Amino acid sequence: MDDQSPRFSWGHININVMNLERSIQFYEKLGFELFIPAIPYLGLISAAASREISRPGAAALGLDAKTRARACIMQLDRGFPKIDLTEIEGGNQAKPLTNSDLGLVRFCLASQNLAEDYETLCSQGVEFLAPPQTCDGGLADIATCVDPDGTLVELLQVYLDKWPRLDLNK
Repeated sequence: MDDQSPRFSWGHININVMNLERSIQFYEKLGFELFIPAIPYLGLISAAASREISRPGAAALGLDAKTRARACIMQLDRGFPKIDLTEIEGGNQAKPLTNSDLGLVRFCLASQNLAEDYETLCSQGVEFLAPPQTCDGGLADIATCVDPDGTLVELLQVYLDKWPRLDLNK
């Protein structure tokens, strides 16, 4: 990276949802906690009544000036990225992408014990595409769950001790 390149750090991942309370409950099952019951810079709160997104915020996001929404920010382990859950009022919303589409199709959370986490989440009614699968060479176990609106969340347990040493000089 040269001195002219921007220097970014993680901020958040936005997830649009149909029902804010239902989505908060889902992400709490994954270990997220409410960070802020609002997105202050957009003028949004998580209260029952939606508000207009601030005009500069709507313009920056490519939304109509009168778009109404409610939202919150959640966090995992008090780190970054945070997730913004946003319930936009009305509109013609499309379903999320699938793993075979272009663009951001899923985000990944690391697990220390995927088999146990899978069983716990299944007992809480979380939907999965398939049970955990062991990947090539036993390098990782992976499972993908689906949030209430179809957003894909990959759960991954890696076994770095099994990863081959990469010779970057080849």
